[in-house]
Amino acid sequence: MGKVQAGTERVYQATPKQVYEALADYTTVRPRLLPAQYSEYEVRAGGTGAGTQVHWRLQATEKRVRDCLFTVTEPSPEKLVETDANSTMVITWTVSAVGETGARVSVEASWQGATGIGGFFERTFAPKGLNRIHDAVLAKLADELA
Repeated sequence: MGKVQAGTERVYQATPKQVYEALADYTTVRPRLLPAQYSEYEVRAGGTGAGTQVHWRLQATEKRVRDCLFTVTEPSPEKLVETDANSTMVITWTVSAVGETGARVSVEASWQGATGIGGFFERTFAPKGLNRIHDAVLAKLADELA
């Protein structure tokens, strides 16, 4: 198995604190950011930042649906890490300052991929698909912050 990684980012005209607070709000804001690939979204514990446990189903492709149960940690004030109990997937959201009035959000996802020819296709195509999904989340975040 090889590690599969996907990453994308976006810059916002909002303070890092505003952006981070929006991302860390799994109860109110996060559900509004999710594109059609997400279903069955449910906060099962907490709701804001560290200690939150959230479930969703992610339809990555027409045939590939992942049942996800993420636990959120905050290893530093600018980072949210979502770790899936049902797979090896880890999603890290990092907020950093851009100039005096902006913020950048970077989202990095990684997991242990399949082996063989299936693994080759997963490493080739899954990151592009997941980046499209995360780009849609980041676009909705821009609308949320406007």
